[in-house]
Amino acid sequence: MDESPADEAGHTGEVALSFDPARMADDARLRFIGRLRTPWSRGNCPKNLREARERGGVFRVEIDPPFRAGLAGLQAGQPVILLYWTGAARRDLIVLSPSHRDGPTGVFALRAPSRPNPIAVAVVRVLALDLLAGVLTVDALDAFDGTALLDVKPWLHSVDIPPAQA
Repeated sequence: MDESPADEAGHTGEVALSFDPARMADDARLRFIGRLRTPWSRGNCPKNLREARERGGVFRVEIDPPFRAGLAGLQAGQPVILLYWTGAARRDLIVLSPSHRDGPTGVFALRAPSRPNPIAVAVVRVLALDLLAGVLTVDALDAFDGTALLDVKPWLHSVDIPPAQA
């Protein structure tokens, strides 16, 4: 690993890999299934879902036609997990210096979009569902408008809550 003096925002202590994972990636054969529609763009995007909920807006998940039948069984009111691709983010940073931490922190301990595989996750609530149009209206999103969607999964209380610490 090579020490990077600073990223574009001027964060010191960040560490970049000596290679770009995007140039050396195995072909996972991913297919985007839709996109996220938000009021956000570079410069005004909230840092997380809590902030997005506080700021408010209209948030939609648009599913491409071949995948719309996969929405059968989802209902308004239920929580879902969205996996999406933050492909504009840097992929070579392995240690970041976020402003909310006291010092450099590994990407696997952060939710930052900059990571070897720029996959983000959001747990959101479905507010409305239009199966025919393939549109989920959700309570919040913290991604740029047009962000590529990888998957939608139901959030299951009996599965997705880790056991209590001993």
